[in-house]
Amino acid sequence: MPDLLTAEVLRNALVVAAEEASIVVVRSAYSTFIVEGSDASAAVLDARGRLIAQSMATTLMNSMALKVALPELLKDIPPDRMSPGDVYVLNDAYRGGVHTNDLLVYRPVFVGGTPAYFTATMIHVSDLGGLSAGGMAPLATDIFLEGLQLPPVRLATEQGLDPTVEAILRANSRTPDKVMGDVRALVAGTAVAAARLETLVGEYGAEGLSAGVDDYLDYTEARTRAALAELPVGRFEAAYPIDDDGINPEKSHEIRVAVTLGDERAVLDFAGTGPQVPAAINASASQSLAAAVFAVRCFLDPTIPMNDGCLRAIDVRLPEGSLLNARSPYPCGGRYVPIYAAMEAVFQAMSDAVPERAIAPSGILQPFSIAAVGAPYWIHLSYDFGGVGARRGLDGPDATGVHFGIGRNSVPQAEPVESRCPLIVESVETIPDSGGPGRFRGGLGSRTVYRFLADCHVTTRGDRLRLPPPGRDGGQPGRLGGFFKRHLDGTVERLASKVNNVRFAAGEAFIVETTGGAGLGPPSERDPEAILADLEAGRVTPRGAAEDYGFGAQSSIKSAGSKLTGKGDDRVTPVPAPYAVGGP
Repeated sequence: MPDLLTAEVLRNALVVAAEEASIVVVRSAYSTFIVEGSDASAAVLDARGRLIAQSMATTLMNSMALKVALPELLKDIPPDRMSPGDVYVLNDAYRGGVHTNDLLVYRPVFVGGTPAYFTATMIHVSDLGGLSAGGMAPLATDIFLEGLQLPPVRLATEQGLDPTVEAILRANSRTPDKVMGDVRALVAGTAVAAARLETLVGEYGAEGLSAGVDDYLDYTEARTRAALAELPVGRFEAAYPIDDDGINPEKSHEIRVAVTLGDERAVLDFAGTGPQVPAAINASASQSLAAAVFAVRCFLDPTIPMNDGCLRAIDVRLPEGSLLNARSPYPCGGRYVPIYAAMEAVFQAMSDAVPERAIAPSGILQPFSIAAVGAPYWIHLSYDFGGVGARRGLDGPDATGVHFGIGRNSVPQAEPVESRCPLIVESVETIPDSGGPGRFRGGLGSRTVYRFLADCHVTTRGDRLRLPPPGRDGGQPGRLGGFFKRHLDGTVERLASKVNNVRFAAGEAFIVETTGGAGLGPPSERDPEAILADLEAGRVTPRGAAEDYGFGAQSSIKSAGSKLTGKGDDRVTPVPAPYAVGGP
């Protein structure tokens, strides 16, 4: 039996190496969202392509991409052609990548003259071309409209960045200086993690480190299988819709899954999922794999490490040429839309399997970009989160989505964004009554208002803005959100969920409202004390309490509220027009 203390020390050392790399990227990058939103990922892998460790802030979407893409890098550039100090990059969505703006950077770590490990970093760089600044392109009909594609190429050597690759990146970016600042940050992150890994090789020896990694992955596999063995045996099916593809606003699409549990494993088969379409609602296989694995892990022991050992017990089958495994030239930039539908379908199938851990459907993140209409370019990439669906025994959290990026939430603070871009964040608030009513209430959606100080373009890529997250077990749907334009005269216009380069004039405002999570269980069964607490906190209005829960007349609400606060219902502040509940 391995020394458990040594194994635990080694495990944490590997995680810290990845975490330090991600911190270096965040502190060294130039793009606003990376610096202010901590949007960076890092991982440690071995030459067999196994995911050994990921940074604590890393989304599983990103570490899964780094895992799936490494074998593709090694196909084009075999290890015997690599030298110490080399760094490689790719962004090919069909070979493990995500979309054109997400650069995957790898550095080989040599042991005994041969690459034995790879440190890897990844971020969404500010801009690499495409239909709109920042890489959104929600109306792209093929991948060539989404930006520059990079096969595996050498990015740097011991002497520094490859000047040819740098020239290509600069020539394809609206913000070349920011992109190259981001690229240098990615390279620096891999160097820091590689140095930590070389220290571990020196401390444990090549064979000792290799054996320790094998033990760590085996341990994770054993714990994952043991957790799966505790679940009911059987086949559980579910589906979840996508509002539209942006090109055909009235046509919805569907993700289907069959989850089979038994024999200490889980098989997730997405046969029956809709075919890929010439619109930005497809995903690459690495992203869909991450969504499926994440959704299953949400029903397991949360202390199980995330590494390659976990993946041995979860078999994910993604039909080639489907919305979840697109092939060239179908666009992949809108991958959040299909993979969140895939995650939701798995959640509902697993909720059927384990009803005591059930979760109702959620509102999801709504990405958008704000950019200058011409040079010199400035870009703000962001997203706001929807409310989480209610869980068995618990209300859904407000405005957090279901772990953005499959594992992490990050939103830049208003002040740094205002200092970098010509805009003012007028307000950020949750929306009363937006959580789906139920015995357990869905989490609230949010509303953010951006007022512009200069003309700009706004691009959006939302979903669950036409088809609300349905309630579960008698619960009610969450309230729909949306994107809105407030004109100079104060009138408010609703935008489509997926629009490209809508022009806003200085003084106009962009309003982002996210969808609330669905409720679980009949609203009539909600504890009156919970309704009172929601009234006191402003999560529910008197009107909502009466209409959604049948909670007496206004006088009853006033009386009940007085018992809690010593005040009447004046403690509930009405939402001013045009932002009254129900939307502009």
